[in-house]
Amino acid sequence: MSFLIVLAALVFLMLAAYRGYSVILFAPIAALGAVLLTDPGAVAPVFSGIFMDKMVGFIKLYFPVFLLGAVFGKLIELSGFSESIVVAAIKYIGRTRANAVIVLVCALLTYGGVSLFVVVFAVYPFAAELYRQSNIPKRLMPGAIALGAFSFTMDTLPGTPQIQNIIPTTFFKTTGWAAPYLGVIGSIATLAAGLAFLEWRRRSVMATGEGYEAVPAAATATAPAAQTPVAAPVRAGLPHPLLSLAPLVMVGVANFALTKLIPGWYGDSYALTADALPGLHAPVSLTIKPVIGIWAVEGALLLGILLTIVTAFTRIKNAFADGTKAAVGGALLAAMNTASEYGFGGVIAALPGFLSVSNALRSVPDPLVNAAVSVTSLAGITGSASGGMSIALAAMSDQFIKAAEAAHIPLEVMHRVVAMASGGMDTLPHNGAVITLLAVTGLTHRQSYRDIFGVTVIKTLAVFFVIAVYYLTGLV
Repeated sequence: MSFLIVLAALVFLMLAAYRGYSVILFAPIAALGAVLLTDPGAVAPVFSGIFMDKMVGFIKLYFPVFLLGAVFGKLIELSGFSESIVVAAIKYIGRTRANAVIVLVCALLTYGGVSLFVVVFAVYPFAAELYRQSNIPKRLMPGAIALGAFSFTMDTLPGTPQIQNIIPTTFFKTTGWAAPYLGVIGSIATLAAGLAFLEWRRRSVMATGEGYEAVPAAATATAPAAQTPVAAPVRAGLPHPLLSLAPLVMVGVANFALTKLIPGWYGDSYALTADALPGLHAPVSLTIKPVIGIWAVEGALLLGILLTIVTAFTRIKNAFADGTKAAVGGALLAAMNTASEYGFGGVIAALPGFLSVSNALRSVPDPLVNAAVSVTSLAGITGSASGGMSIALAAMSDQFIKAAEAAHIPLEVMHRVVAMASGGMDTLPHNGAVITLLAVTGLTHRQSYRDIFGVTVIKTLAVFFVIAVYYLTGLV
């Protein structure tokens, strides 16, 4: 019975997300409903002592990353840098390789620190024009955007500033550059397999005569041959592509440099005392290692924002106020959604029914496979990479660490596997990013989810490929 209560809570939250209801509202309802069925008297104490504690703890650690990433992405959009990068990619890669162009642009923006939600909005107008000019069926576009923004640059490529690569740092005491060789190998495998899949889909669909706008099957026999679309003129006054890339490069380089420099600046711990800050009533001591990855990303994004403002001030000054307000609103919503799921995970982990789940997952003998299956399963159920990973790590990180240490597996490898697994089955139909992507492109699940799911399967298999590579070679 206790297991069914946990399962019911998970299914309830999944259905609420699928139907479009706010996770901020329904995560506590699902969690406290499970507590009510388990021990009615514990509802209020659990809400204050577990749910809110976990939720606020997540906000304390990660909200600045959400906020700075959203502001940086909005400025990249307002400055015209994103459009310049797309135009340059089309020029140098070619319109005939539309899938590669879109994947590359999305990857550059995501790895450069732009939120994947922002990437969808920023890239879609140019992706739509590129597909129209190439007469590629529009319904194939979401698969390309998903591969570029929701996969290897989100959690696999070492150093990515996306939240999915940052969350494990606080649990495993690692950095965003954990297991660089495995991360690069996993990224190459995902990219190669994903592009091959997208090209296969493009050829097979276009072989039926379908163009940018779908043609009814009955009409294809009598429809005239499609004319080659005329390229639309490029908007004048775009910044130079190298200038547009500079803030993205700044974020990557600064992230790497700060990861190396911060330990030397602060040591293992740092104490704030009344000598430095007379208003303190008691000393504040902070252990540095768990926050190196977070501080490095925050510092890198700040430098990227400053560089964007300096180099594109005249383009962004008029829209700066409204643009940053929108970015802050988006950051608040994204952070609160994930924090609510984190609080939900903390409550579920405390219930007796979760012990059944933990014991079942513990039956998987290999530590890395165990972690990958646990994380990707919860990410799939919640429809969120960061949310599912947060739930799994809040409940089972100690178990993962002990298993890894017993098997002499570096925690850097565990970090990379867990991060990759979070971006595996997370993109099921109720995933917020998938719903946003389809809404922005004006397509439906029936039209385009097949291609998104293909990318999802490839990304999930890449996790186990990386695990196999580690055991065969010992590379980290």
